This record gives sequence, structure tokens and C-alpha cells, in this order.
Amino acid sequence: MKKRHSSFSRFLLLLLCLMLSFGGCSSGAEAQQKLAEIEARLADSEKRAAEAEARSADSEKKIALLEQKLADFESNSETASLGYIVVTDFIENDGKTDLSDAIQKLIDDNPNRTIYFPDGVYMLSKPICTSANPKLSVDLRLSNYAILRASPSWKHDEAMVRLGGKNPFNDIATPGSNYSLTGGIIDGNKVAKGVSIESGRETRVADLSIKNTTIGLHIAKGANNNSSDADIVNVNIRGVGGHDSIGVLIEGFDNTLTNMRIAYVTIGVKLCSSANSLRNIHPLYSMGSSDYSTSIGFYDVSGGCNWYDFCYSDQFACGFYLGSNVEAYLTNCFCYWYSNEGGKQVAIRTAGKFNSMVSCIRVGGLSKYCKTAILEAGKPGGQGVIQYVYANEKLITGGDHKDYLVGKIVD
Repeated sequence: MKKRHSSFSRFLLLLLCLMLSFGGCSSGAEAQQKLAEIEARLADSEKRAAEAEARSADSEKKIALLEQKLADFESNSETASLGYIVVTDFIENDGKTDLSDAIQKLIDDNPNRTIYFPDGVYMLSKPICTSANPKLSVDLRLSNYAILRASPSWKHDEAMVRLGGKNPFNDIATPGSNYSLTGGIIDGNKVAKGVSIESGRETRVADLSIKNTTIGLHIAKGANNNSSDADIVNVNIRGVGGHDSIGVLIEGFDNTLTNMRIAYVTIGVKLCSSANSLRNIHPLYSMGSSDYSTSIGFYDVSGGCNWYDFCYSDQFACGFYLGSNVEAYLTNCFCYWYSNEGGKQVAIRTAGKFNSMVSCIRVGGLSKYCKTAILEAGKPGGQGVIQYVYANEKLITGGDHKDYLVGKIVD
């Protein structure tokens, strides 16, 4: 095919030569120069076509090699008995080659297996998906220094790792329903979202570091009437900064989040759904002053109930934002400001009436140079309660909390 293409191109060049010879060129030298330029462009075009053909052949060769390695793995009783797949037995993690298709093939060809990623950098140009169908699910396990990194040419709106990203399924009876992502580093390279939990139940994400992502973790609506039933534990997130940077976005119901550190985001955790439990979650505002006024540690617009235990908003202009009709439960929570750069700050702000229960909250790091409020209620007349408050009352401005305070403020 390539030879026929080259011969045809040469024929066109010869035809062009004849046309130029009768085309009234001012001189033979001028015609020869134009012919030389055309021939050079044609040679460059043929070179690029040959390179593209070589890349395609190389890709086909790699897929064929991967298929052969998988076949060899299955035929080897010793390796097959391991019960898990070591990714580097099949592909090279050099940090440069796009491994999206190769990793996806390993996932698709090995249902109900653990896919293990040793240390190294695995470059992805598009998302990898696991199945929500328990019979097709896999368990992804990354070594502590294994990095899944988004390619600089990333063009996708979906997250890099989509857990339950295909084959939606609502089933907790079949073995394989509780698949997970454990360990390692997800690096969005400042262009991609990190991890999403999409269409299954009982998904677990643990011991993971998510870095340089526009949205670190997204728990979408789950398969059980929008309940995700996901468990997140020991996950650290660093965003990319900017006004739309979010650490965790929760849209599904009935999730637990425990032991998380979140930094370099404008919103630490955004909750659009209720019946979620958050414990020991620590978002930190670590950007400049340009986005400070809109920064929020916990942004709850669920319209229902969520539970917060020892959740710590660090330096955000607003610690806890509670939207209309939200009835939150805050226990042992903490709002702290280590800098007075913002000028104005509030521990709890509501869009409507204050109807939440707050017990044992500390409001600290106050400065006489800042206006600080414990509560700013959007509307009066709520039925909420605030008790056991620790703060320097002399540095508190704004008195909405007094209408709901049981007992006194302790310094």
C-alpha cells in the first residue's frame, strides 16, 4: 500500500512538472525551484505518513505481545495460582509511554482478580474503568510509590480512574461487589480529575494520595436509588488551586469518609447528598488571598442530614456552609485561622434558618484585626442548638449564635 501511494505521488509530481513547463514560468530556473520546493514538501508528507504507519504497527505489536504474555500467564500454573496480576509482567512503566489501553485490557481480561501496580510511573492519556458488575469487577492495588499520572495532552472530563465506570450494577449478594482502589498516588498533572466512584455499591478507596487534580475524589450517584455506600479512608488530596478547585465532591448517598487531609483547594468537601458520615476530615486553605473570600471548608447543600465528627476547617473564610433545609450534626469540630489576611471569617454560615445541632466546637486562632463570627444565619427563627463552645468571646463579632447557644462560651 505504501509503495502504491509513493508511485502515485511521483506521478502527480511528474504531471505537475509538465504543467509548469507549459505554464508560462518566467524562467526555467524559477520552475526548477518551484519543483524542488514541491518535491521537498512531498517527501516530508511521505515521511510523516511512514512514521504514523510505524506507530500504528508498533501499537498493534504491543497489543499482540500483551495478549501473548496473558496467554503465557494463564498457561503457567505457578503464576496463575497467585490470584493476582502484576502489571509490570506485561507492560513497561517508563513514565513516557501511554499505557491507558494496555491497563484497560488487563482489567477487562482479568475479572475478579487483584491488579497490582509496582513502584513506577504509569502514564494515562484517557480514563481507565472498572466494572460495577460483581462478576467482572477487579481490585486495583498500587504500591506506595506507584504513580498513575495524567498525560499533559489529557482532554477528558471524566476522572483518571473510574471505579464502577461501566456495567452499572446494584448487587451486594454476589462476591466481587466490594471492589476497591488501594495505595499509591494518582497524579492529575494539573489537567485531570482524580478518582470517581460511579455506578456500584460498597466501593472502597483507601491509603491513597491524590495530587494536582481539579477535583480529587468524586462520589457520584450510586446504583441503589442513588446510594453509593462507599467507604473512603486514609486518603490525602492536593488540588490545583483556583476558584473551582474541589477536594471531594459527593453526590451519592450513604457514604463514610474517615481520616482525610485536603489542601490547595477553594472548597474542601462539597456535599450535594445526605446521609453521609465524615470523621477526622481536615481541609486546609493554602492559596493566596484572591480566592479567599469564597473559600469554604465544608460546603453542604444536601438539603438533608449529614454527620460531622472531629472535622477541622483550617483557614477557610467559612468553615461550614449549610444550605437551605440542611439539618447537620456537628460534634467535636474545629475552625481555625492561622492568618488574619482575610479580614472576615465565620465558623458556620447558613443559607436559611439554622436548624442544625452543634456540640463541642472550638473557634480558634482569632485576631483583633479580623471580624469573626461563630454563626451567620441566613434567616431568623431556626430550631438549631449550639452548646459547649470554646472561643475567645472578646474577639467574636456578630451575635447570631446567641439565639441558639445553650450554656456559655468557654475561653
